Amino acid sequence: MGTVADGLRLQVNGLDYLLLALYFGTVLGIGFIARMTVRTSSDFFLSGRSLPAWITGLAFLSANLGATEILGMAANGAQYGAMTVHYYWIGAVPAMVFLGIVMMPFYYRSGVHSVPEFLRRRFNRPTQQLNAVTFAVAQVLIAGINLYALALVMRALLGWPLPPAIVVAAAFVLAYITLGGLSSAIYNEVLQFFVILAGLVPLTVLGLIKVGGPSGLAEKIRASSLGEGGLHAWHGTGVGSENPMAANWIGIIFGLGFVLSFGYWTTNFAEVQRGLSARNTNAARLTPIVAAYPKLMIPAVTVIPGMIALVLFPQLGKANDYNDAIPLLMNDLLPSGVLGIALTGLIASFMAGMAANVSGFNTVFTYDLWKANVAKDRPDAYYIKVGRWVTVAGVAGGIGTAFIAAGFSNIMNYMQSLFAFFNAPLFATFIVGLFWRRMTPWAGFWGLLAGTLSAMASYVLYKAGVLDFGTDLNSSFWGAGIAFVVDVAVSVAVTFMTAPKPATELAGLVRGIKSDDLVDDSIAGDKAWFRSPVVLGVGALALGAALYLPLL
Repeated sequence: MGTVADGLRLQVNGLDYLLLALYFGTVLGIGFIARMTVRTSSDFFLSGRSLPAWITGLAFLSANLGATEILGMAANGAQYGAMTVHYYWIGAVPAMVFLGIVMMPFYYRSGVHSVPEFLRRRFNRPTQQLNAVTFAVAQVLIAGINLYALALVMRALLGWPLPPAIVVAAAFVLAYITLGGLSSAIYNEVLQFFVILAGLVPLTVLGLIKVGGPSGLAEKIRASSLGEGGLHAWHGTGVGSENPMAANWIGIIFGLGFVLSFGYWTTNFAEVQRGLSARNTNAARLTPIVAAYPKLMIPAVTVIPGMIALVLFPQLGKANDYNDAIPLLMNDLLPSGVLGIALTGLIASFMAGMAANVSGFNTVFTYDLWKANVAKDRPDAYYIKVGRWVTVAGVAGGIGTAFIAAGFSNIMNYMQSLFAFFNAPLFATFIVGLFWRRMTPWAGFWGLLAGTLSAMASYVLYKAGVLDFGTDLNSSFWGAGIAFVVDVAVSVAVTFMTAPKPATELAGLVRGIKSDDLVDDSIAGDKAWFRSPVVLGVGALALGAALYLPLL
């Protein structure tokens, strides 16, 4: 199957290159400025816990707005049509609201540096180590996806072969993360959010004009390979019914909406880390909820362009990978100058996604693997140095795994398989341990291990033809559901065979057991309704439900 570079070379001129150069200069400048604020390991890994909710919220969203969101969701829009909105309205926002209202207080008030550290306190060190290793592996694999997508654009832009394009792209991310740590990543992510929109909004508008507006797009989708099913989110999802995703409502609601979604958004440290950098508990709770509102609207600049690309370029999925939808549209629709802005936005999205992966990786590796097992009592400056070297190692690993991503015609299919392996079982362990104080330390470990292995086994059996899930995407829904059920079942069984922790060791870590030394860290204005996580969270859920109505 062909790729962008086989038949596409973006027509850029000096103005476009100037815009790109200005952006890269700004990114590195932010890195140098952030470096001056790094005095402790908390500054490097958690921004000194000093940022307001609107900054951490936009960074939370931008950290997810990487290659999988731009190229991957556009690819899904071309391959599956309007059903892709499930990834936002049921597959993201409810979990983001739950994270903010329910789980973020436990993370933030416990004072942990990472999700694995929380698992150590709730369960035991083996559970922490298992999660730290699987998280580190997952982040390097996902960084490779972002890096591969960035290299694809650079190859189309400059005509470079893939290997040097990957290395050069990695060098920019490495530079600003190594300089300023999480602060550099977060402030760049806020900048990148606006740059991304500046690039994608014109693409969507010009694409809709070319296909005759929303009605013209609908007419052309009906005549495409997707047919009428490409225009609906829930129609045809009954058991035994047909739809472009080959998924039924059980897999969508339980597999995607509950297990995959909650597993990713509530336990993925690359996202949670942004909330932990907030200035107080309320700001931490608001972080994912602030992000939920723009998240609801992102399909307009990802899914819709993918559907436009399908009707304008029928070779998608045949002569060209679905991943090529956005670059093909950019080359066809955007004039010079606007093309430079769109290219800058696209590159910004990949850098934001990879930076989130690498900053999460360096924190977990430094604290949960290196400090816990190799060098326990060293000066603070030592761990900053280790974090910088681990950043180099993480980027180097991402360069290697970028070539794995190159083997998939739709990188979102690959990404969802990784989420089923690593995030779905972790969510099961978290949610049971958070609400059931009786759950024992070894139940956490064995449940997490069994859930992870069962997800991998279901994927292998699907690829071998033993299990038939219809599509790769649907197989990840079911794989996540299997992992969740197995994890819970094993956790319950092991709990009744092992001893639990005393309640005194679970204070602040389990629902219903409060810590005696909990301090009220609220600031002036936190009691206002427009800063209430519950009020804003319910509003986001209501808006998400309303957006579904035209696509039923």
